[in-house]
Amino acid sequence: MSSDPWGRVDETGTVYVRTADGEQVVGSWQAGSPEEALAYFERKYEGLVVEIGLLEKRVKTTDLSSKDAQTAIGHLREQVDAHHAVGDLDALRARLDKLVELVEARREERKAQRAKQSDEARHAKEALVVEAEELAQSDQWRAAGERLRALVDTWKGLPRLDRKSDDELWHRFSHARSAFSKRRKQHFAQLDAQREEARQAKERLVAEAESLSGSTDWGPTAARYRDLMAEWKAAGRAQREHEDDLWNRFRGAQDVFFAARSSVFAERDAEQAENLKLKEELAEEAEKLLPITELKAARAAFRGINERWEAIGHVPRDARPKVEGRMHAVERALQEAEEAEWRRTNPEARARAAGLTGQLQAAVDKLKGQIEQARAQGNTAKAEKLERELEGRQALLDQALKGLHEFGG
Repeated sequence: MSSDPWGRVDETGTVYVRTADGEQVVGSWQAGSPEEALAYFERKYEGLVVEIGLLEKRVKTTDLSSKDAQTAIGHLREQVDAHHAVGDLDALRARLDKLVELVEARREERKAQRAKQSDEARHAKEALVVEAEELAQSDQWRAAGERLRALVDTWKGLPRLDRKSDDELWHRFSHARSAFSKRRKQHFAQLDAQREEARQAKERLVAEAESLSGSTDWGPTAARYRDLMAEWKAAGRAQREHEDDLWNRFRGAQDVFFAARSSVFAERDAEQAENLKLKEELAEEAEKLLPITELKAARAAFRGINERWEAIGHVPRDARPKVEGRMHAVERALQEAEEAEWRRTNPEARARAAGLTGQLQAAVDKLKGQIEQARAQGNTAKAEKLERELEGRQALLDQALKGLHEFGG
């Protein structure tokens, strides 16, 4: 008979294993020595140890499902309970019991994790729905459309909920997308109609602009082009494929007109610059008549200068006031000289001036006599009053004498 701490072989070849419940028959061994029998069944035990260890590792480190783990544990427990191995079978049972507890704990943990993930997914999908419903009212068509497409991708990446909840949220989400798409379609349909209306309006503007491009009625045509430009801006944009072509035609017609106008104006400006030079020379010639000493000769000379002036034509607008002002100054000097000559040679005016001067002279002489008399009488106050009156009359007399002198008197 042979034995070890966990088993023995009796004289009949029966192999036993020691357990907490007593010895259990392992099997019968007739193929060799008792030692070989124990060694064989101990290897069976080691095989169970390895299998249990591998299962423990799978449970702890992989996503092995609770169902598969329980099946594997049950299979190993059957082998342990069959007592076809020699070793510490009670220890193996204890390990399997702990493994059952671990699997159950992992199952509860996964259940809680799935519940948490489901709750997170629910909140995430609800947030997506709320954002989608807000975007459904947006007028930022491109940005909102891109964001809605991104929300769909995010939705697809989230776990599914229970069928009822998932369907309800998806219905709201899908409805928001459909509402946005409908509004967007209506907007662009309206925009297309507006752009078609703008295209037709701009076709008319282009036709008129092209008809005006050959006009030589510079002022009114330029004003009309300004009006056409204002109408162009107010018409809005046409379709992209028409807008640039219409604008090029519209702008091209204006360019033809304004290029022709610029050419004519450049020629006119050169002519007016030459006219200005000639008129400045005439103004200088007229200014040499000042001061006027011989009225008749000066008048004849100015008349000849003015005739040449009128024959020259226009000068640049900004230079006109200065050069014309020089001629007007000479003309005013001639007019003043003529008025002075007329006053000097007018008999009636001379007679009136002489009469007024005589009256004032008599009044002055009278006041002087009265002043002498008052002083002689010692009436100083009266004398001073008469002297103040004399000052006024003397000033009038001096002015009258000056006027009379102008008449040659």
